[in-house]
Amino acid sequence: MQDAFAFPVLLSLTAAVLFAFGHQFSRLALRFVDSQTAVLWQIGISVSFYWLAAPFYMESWYWTASVLPLLVVLGCFRPLLSANLGMAGTRILGPTISATLSATSPLFGVALGVMLLAETLTWEVAAGTVGIVAGVILISSRGPSSRTWPLVALLLPIGAALVRSLSHAFSKIALEEIPSPFFVALVTYSVSFVLALANQVRTGKSAFRAVAPEGVKWLLVTGSIFGTSVLVLNMALMHGRLIVVAPIVACSPLFTLLLGAVVFREDAITRRVAFAVLIVVPCVALIGIRG
Repeated sequence: MQDAFAFPVLLSLTAAVLFAFGHQFSRLALRFVDSQTAVLWQIGISVSFYWLAAPFYMESWYWTASVLPLLVVLGCFRPLLSANLGMAGTRILGPTISATLSATSPLFGVALGVMLLAETLTWEVAAGTVGIVAGVILISSRGPSSRTWPLVALLLPIGAALVRSLSHAFSKIALEEIPSPFFVALVTYSVSFVLALANQVRTGKSAFRAVAPEGVKWLLVTGSIFGTSVLVLNMALMHGRLIVVAPIVACSPLFTLLLGAVVFREDAITRRVAFAVLIVVPCVALIGIRG
């Protein structure tokens, strides 16, 4: 029984680490291409990965399942809308405030797990979630800054966090009828790719001429990693509870920063980061043990 609880926790941690690698490689890709084209490539590569694997997991009845329209609607919002909201928040508010507000996503995830999925919230999961949010906010904050943006702009990163949480909740609902993490990812990302491609055409940009040759390899790596990340996340949602998976996956910014310091040698491990680690690690363990 303990192994059954440990498996989704392990999957959630794996997804968080993979998302962190994806964000680090995205930074390398963005040296050669604009963000809109990068998102199109990343979604397109993920979709290609899912369709290539389709013959090995696809069943015909998936296409007639009652939750298929739900997956199509999800594809209209995630990842395209959440990514654009996040980028807009970063551009207007700056990375510090945007990342801090985006750290509220586990709170939305836990609330949706309780309200939509009737999951039981224990004090251990509640305390662990609050601790993880506090740790992520700690590593995101960089001190006070003067405000030059309208208050309504705060809704951008919060909206991105809410869209991600809603996507996780409804993906779990879909997985209860269609037990295929691949298929759920395939439908949602296929819809997002069509919308992203249409937006690229609307703006008059070429998805191929706009990419420098040096950036192609980083886009391929990034798209493959993000595609795998979403698949592992869906597996965690299928086997575990949303109130357990959501806060653990939200640790990704911490892993991103640690990778930047240890692997990519771009950041330093400060006292703030070390303190955040001391907060987050016990909270993940608390959720994993009693979740």
